[in-house]
Amino acid sequence: MNVIRKIRWYQRSFHEYMVNTPGARAIEIAHRRWGKDEITLTATCELAHKRVGSYWHCLPEYAQARKALWTAVNPHTGKRRIDEAFPQAVRESTNEQEMFIRFKNGSTWQLVGSDRYNALVGAGVAGVVFSEWALANPSAWGYIRPMVEENNGFAAFITTPRGRNHAHSMYQMAKDNPRWFAEVSTVHDTGALTPDQLDESLKEYIALYGEDLGQAQFDQEYECSFNAAILGAFYAREMVKLRKEGRISPNIKAVEGLPVHRAWDLGTRDDTSIWWFQVVGTGLHILDCYSKPGESDPEVFAEMIHAKNDEYGWISGTDFVPHDAKQKHWGMKRGRIETMLDCGLNPKVVPDHKKLDGINAVRRTLSRCYFHSRCEELGLAGLEQYRREWDDSKKNFRANEVHDWTSHIADAFRYLAMSWQEIVEEVPQEPTPPASQTQMTIHQMIARNSRSRKSRY
Repeated sequence: MNVIRKIRWYQRSFHEYMVNTPGARAIEIAHRRWGKDEITLTATCELAHKRVGSYWHCLPEYAQARKALWTAVNPHTGKRRIDEAFPQAVRESTNEQEMFIRFKNGSTWQLVGSDRYNALVGAGVAGVVFSEWALANPSAWGYIRPMVEENNGFAAFITTPRGRNHAHSMYQMAKDNPRWFAEVSTVHDTGALTPDQLDESLKEYIALYGEDLGQAQFDQEYECSFNAAILGAFYAREMVKLRKEGRISPNIKAVEGLPVHRAWDLGTRDDTSIWWFQVVGTGLHILDCYSKPGESDPEVFAEMIHAKNDEYGWISGTDFVPHDAKQKHWGMKRGRIETMLDCGLNPKVVPDHKKLDGINAVRRTLSRCYFHSRCEELGLAGLEQYRREWDDSKKNFRANEVHDWTSHIADAFRYLAMSWQEIVEEVPQEPTPPASQTQMTIHQMIARNSRSRKSRY
């Protein structure tokens, strides 16, 4: 199968690594129109014919997979993208409904979504590609990884940046790891577009989003900037300030003697997300974040919560839950409040409120927060990417949010923001400050910040 003609010169090192490295791990941060999906589809086809197994191509959302890849047509050739990558001659069957292809040699390939990762079962998974990894649910790789590792399979992560989230963290890890291939390819590195084409793209972005956001979008899409503002992000300004002030650190510890509380977004068919936090004077220590899709039974989480308390020596505090937690859902013998009580948790319902009021409360609360770095890849990434929907016809952002994995993380933090003031707690008289590289301790920073501004509550 001759595929060399499909490979551009700047894709060659990535492609050769993928097809020649058993158990490959690769992350490619590349500009728009680099050909990320095409090259990984090409490599997957080659690998599927070298080794019989199941192969997945994972997009952030299952619903977008059909439009983005399955039915998408290459305007230069008039052919479907999957037909170019997987010619009919190598296929035994094609399932249009399931977006599933079986090859004549016995291998299979399927389009899947990171929003449904817990439904994936594959004892013979030999490789997975995460497309638009920066927008995907980072928990998906944690779930799939053991399957791939067991089979010494490959994993490739392709994306343009979306802030300093889990894709950024993975790249930082990978570039210093001899097992990984890690590369950032800006448009200047590849020369894939002419200066006139780039100038036209920048003008289009500015016309769509305005001068500042248009430039930020261009920097993100073509310059591969991790620092560009995410379009429509609710908390963009607050999260930039949080990072600039260095309020994310592995040195953020729970203060001994104070309870650690939890704020929940209880899903039914969606994710359940939980934040662990502690009120320390006028500030908050945000200690952890967890999310699991398709699960709403508190019993499932209670064991994990008690184990975490034992591991870190945390005193269990209050569980702040949405107002609808009092409702009994179909098929449930007991309500979730009763279940939480039976499991040794301490639920308290957050009063119902308008979402906009909750979003404003989050904005105010974030200025008081100090995050442990274990919140980085899931919690902070979720807050940074929580964004408004874009209305393509009106060329502006809608008031409502994009409903994906980030919305559950953000909703749980909204309940935190609406409830933490009910907790009246003080820092112990002689707290043990966390180890810090700066002279000022976390508690001193909190005291300084609280003195320098009047309370907005």
